[in-house]
Amino acid sequence: MKLFQGLIYQMKDAVNRMIGVIDDRGTVIACSQLTRIGEVRRDAVEEISYSFDSVAFNGYTYKPIGSHAHIEYIVFVEGEDELAKSTSQLLSVSLSNIKTLYDEKYDKTNFIKNIILDNILPGDIYIKSKELHFDNEVNRVVFLIRFINKGDIIPFDVVQNMFPDKNRDYVISVGENDVVLVKEMKNASELKNIESIAKDIVDTASSEFLLKVVVGIGTTVSNIKDLARSYKDSQVAISVGSIFEPEKSTINYENLGIGRLIYQLPSTLCEMFLQEVFKRGSLDSLDRETLVTIQAFFENNLNVSETSRKLFVHRNTLVYRLEKIKKLTGLDLREFEHAITFKVALMVKKYVQAKPSLAFTG
Repeated sequence: MKLFQGLIYQMKDAVNRMIGVIDDRGTVIACSQLTRIGEVRRDAVEEISYSFDSVAFNGYTYKPIGSHAHIEYIVFVEGEDELAKSTSQLLSVSLSNIKTLYDEKYDKTNFIKNIILDNILPGDIYIKSKELHFDNEVNRVVFLIRFINKGDIIPFDVVQNMFPDKNRDYVISVGENDVVLVKEMKNASELKNIESIAKDIVDTASSEFLLKVVVGIGTTVSNIKDLARSYKDSQVAISVGSIFEPEKSTINYENLGIGRLIYQLPSTLCEMFLQEVFKRGSLDSLDRETLVTIQAFFENNLNVSETSRKLFVHRNTLVYRLEKIKKLTGLDLREFEHAITFKVALMVKKYVQAKPSLAFTG
């Protein structure tokens, strides 16, 4: 890395010892003694990976740059004494800070992160994308991957291993349990397989790492400045999905349907709606058997014969249950408009119950 070599060269006279940097594969990429560049020191990488601290052996002191999960570079100083140790620590801090500043200015992933988190002005996005030679008119989708259980495994590393192409796909950690994948969609076939990509993430996390994840899929956008909207949509997808379809592990914002509309309603309006629909009796008065019947009736398109067959009950038994519901609520589920009202009311009730600040008692 030319950035490191410039600093090493400037510091060589002040340190008066051989100093340098090796990459995560053990290759010397910068050194005060130019003839050493290109040497391989894999033993240093192995030693560092065990302790992630200053290590002295074979006449040198080594200090890593990066995280324990991913060592990016290792600085080395000639000697195994205290001076070599303190010099390696100073070098590590200096080079780490320089790398951070460089990444903020030139790293595409950091640029994408600033966009989705609204940390960059809209007017600066175009300028920065040109500076980074960023393709501004490519279809992209934001996937929000939420790890329900993670143990000692780092979520970012799991997703990065699944999508190693850093020129097309950008993996960003946005929280302890949340990772964002901004994926480039080059052609129509990839756009058709968006949900398959999300399912593959869930399946891989489960089969290879024994992890449970939920994936929210944002809207497809063709302009880079719209990635912030796609990210917000992926957040909404997970929130709405957790309320109305908690059994699902992949939720597409574009398929949320009426749930998305309910999610945007004011709390007071929800309360008023429920009180109006169930003014003749509380929804809470319906027992579990009745609620199962209602759900099956909806799933079978309000077909009495099909629903009774699926529930293994006589047709007359089902009709009796539907009459009971009509008596309690005033809604006849065999009538399409009444069924729609009831279906929406059930969803609104779920939404109200999911918000602890609300306490509907109708």
